[in-house]
Amino acid sequence: MEILGTSLRVCVNDLDAAVPVYEKLTGAEAVRFSQGPVSVAAVGPFFLMSGPDAQLEVLRKITATLAVRDVEEALVDLHTVGAEIIAGPKTTPIGRNLVARHPDGTIFEYVDRSQEA
Repeated sequence: MEILGTSLRVCVNDLDAAVPVYEKLTGAEAVRFSQGPVSVAAVGPFFLMSGPDAQLEVLRKITATLAVRDVEEALVDLHTVGAEIIAGPKTTPIGRNLVARHPDGTIFEYVDRSQEA
């Protein structure tokens, strides 16, 4: 599996206030979407997230989002190294994703930019 890039997850109280700061810092325009009750803004290498505390508590456990060419290929490699698949693969507004716990306990989200999304 080739990792194409990473995105850092940042939980914020006020998404509307945070977006202009990260747009200025990165020179990128935010792409906004929702995932359930959580509002997300993708800005450069950052995923800004705002929503109910219960959902954010779960999202804070994910260290980072890793962009890959194909989530199915990542799934095979993750199984090979003994990772536990916590969620997915599933289609999201930005591509297919899955969440996996590596054997060391670290949790990552893997996402591709599939044409299905």
